[in-house]
Amino acid sequence: MSAGKNSVDMLNGPLLGKILVFSLPFAASSILQQVFNSADVAVVGRFSGSTSLAAVGNNAPIINLIINIFVGMSIGANVLIATLIGQNRKDEIKSAVHTVISVALISGIFLAVIGPLVSKPILEAIGTPDEVLVLAALYLRIYFLGMPAVMVYNFGSAVLRSKGDSNRPLYCLIAAGILNVILNLVFVIVFRMGVAGVAISTVISNYVSATMIIFFLLNEEEGLRLDLRKLHINKIQLAKTARIGVPAGLQGMVFCFSNICIQGGINSFGSNAMAGSAAALNFEYFSYFVVSAFTQAATTFTSQNYGAKKFSRCKKIYRLSMLCSVIISGAMCFVFVFFRRAVIRVYTVDEAVIAFALIRLVHVESLEFLTSSYEITAGALRGMGYSMLPAILTLAGSCFLRLTWLATVFKKFPSFETIMNIYPISWIITGTAVISSYLIIRKKKFSIEQ
Repeated sequence: MSAGKNSVDMLNGPLLGKILVFSLPFAASSILQQVFNSADVAVVGRFSGSTSLAAVGNNAPIINLIINIFVGMSIGANVLIATLIGQNRKDEIKSAVHTVISVALISGIFLAVIGPLVSKPILEAIGTPDEVLVLAALYLRIYFLGMPAVMVYNFGSAVLRSKGDSNRPLYCLIAAGILNVILNLVFVIVFRMGVAGVAISTVISNYVSATMIIFFLLNEEEGLRLDLRKLHINKIQLAKTARIGVPAGLQGMVFCFSNICIQGGINSFGSNAMAGSAAALNFEYFSYFVVSAFTQAATTFTSQNYGAKKFSRCKKIYRLSMLCSVIISGAMCFVFVFFRRAVIRVYTVDEAVIAFALIRLVHVESLEFLTSSYEITAGALRGMGYSMLPAILTLAGSCFLRLTWLATVFKKFPSFETIMNIYPISWIITGTAVISSYLIIRKKKFSIEQ
């Protein structure tokens, strides 16, 4: 399969420039998406008060927990199609594209039906305060109605990125995000719809981005072109996608589950702590999305080159992806922490809320770049076909450790600072374990298969 105008030739030539060309639009897409999502937080924080801000922010770990298994499947789709491109197996590429889009539609509809039913029970289970519960449940129920669009966008973007196209998913988010901000302002300021307004804005913008992705796929080059009349699920392709995607989704779910438990601890400090944590969390997302972009590069570039048996390039891909991730995300962390009081005031002017936000920025955001250690490495392992191992190590190094910390250290020293400190500690331990495993597997696989 030849590289078209929207493709990157991952199999030949220098790597650094291509990794940057692939990763930076991907990072920009994710950051832009979070900027627009942050508009929800900023608008309600500024115009509806700290209770509405807490209601919106409280939902982030819950939403991530429920959808991560399906987003993980989109990673599996990316690995599958990228590997097939590396092997130039055109007929299987066509089948894989139609299979993953079918999975996206089915999973999205499933979440749209189940999500509203489980919203309030989940919020109650994590101890959401009564003054926040009603608004948080309202936001979550509306948000889930956009899940078909979220799934289609993620799976469709995975198809495009499998050939190196990270630009057009960015275009989708620019258009949808601008619409989201405009609708936020109209619904909240003009019509005073509060939390419901920002939720409806998000749903509408998600459907816009999904529609654009479908349009691009319908007009894609022959190998990746989508034909809605040929949607089907190929069991073999689905199994291959699930083999990579389910553990990847499990890894994401593990973090989200532990974050929900931590959210329960945060909730114990009241709505000001919830609002402050929600505001500071946005900056962690910005830094993390840089890591995620280079993780996707490590996965996609490794998949194609591993499929083509170019193992020396696989090693170089890992080194360059890790280096770029640490440098760029680390620079962002420094800027956000150095200007922490100024950036937090974008979301809130309530000094009680700001106090908690500043604590989170110093204790967590300052070291966010450490997530590169396990994320980039896990991406390289998934590109080689190993997806369960990083998921298991993540379960031990993050979820188990964080729950143990909550039950022991936090119980003995119940401060907001104590609960924040578990993040960098778990990153260091998990990163050490995943890197060690990667080096062992790489030495074994590359020496045997060269």
